[in-house]
Amino acid sequence: MKTIDYYNQNADKFVASTFYVEMEEIYQPFVRYLPDGGNILDLGCGSGRDSLAFNKLGYQVEAIDYSEVLVTKMRKLTGINIRQQNFYELSELNQYDGIWACASLLHCERKRLPEVLKKILKALKVNGICYMSFKYGTGDRYKDGRQFTDMDESQAQSLLKKFDNILLLQQWITTDKRPDHNEDWLNIVFQKQN
Repeated sequence: MKTIDYYNQNADKFVASTFYVEMEEIYQPFVRYLPDGGNILDLGCGSGRDSLAFNKLGYQVEAIDYSEVLVTKMRKLTGINIRQQNFYELSELNQYDGIWACASLLHCERKRLPEVLKKILKALKVNGICYMSFKYGTGDRYKDGRQFTDMDESQAQSLLKKFDNILLLQQWITTDKRPDHNEDWLNIVFQKQN
């Protein structure tokens, strides 16, 4: 089974387990750097929870997700224009004040993370902000029908150091907020420099 098949086949279950998770304290280190009403791309929006939250905070939100089933459901649920697209296809230039990649790039092949990060940097405006999160760990694994690329602090540092226009603003570890999950997450906020 491919990761995309998991999301298409388990969309209802996935939305039920993620949509109502309280994320306010995770949003703050990201939105504090954004201009009022700025443009945010939710890269791999999943249940649409974060797109909807940013929209309610007054930001202009665009969203993409690779799961056809999730995209269809989330358009109805959120009223936000969500495109069916994967992060490898990101092609915008200097368009976003912020890119939010919450629990999405953890499905990117490790060897392709620099390629995707380069696309994120191109899509961000100068001084734009990116948030990324990964399950905390060091390996690549397959679990419950999904491929995961885990990340720890030193791996994150190595990834970000490949680019001379990234300024790391904050990096911290949180515990999964879903009641039935007991995993740690690595959270990263960085700024695109000129």
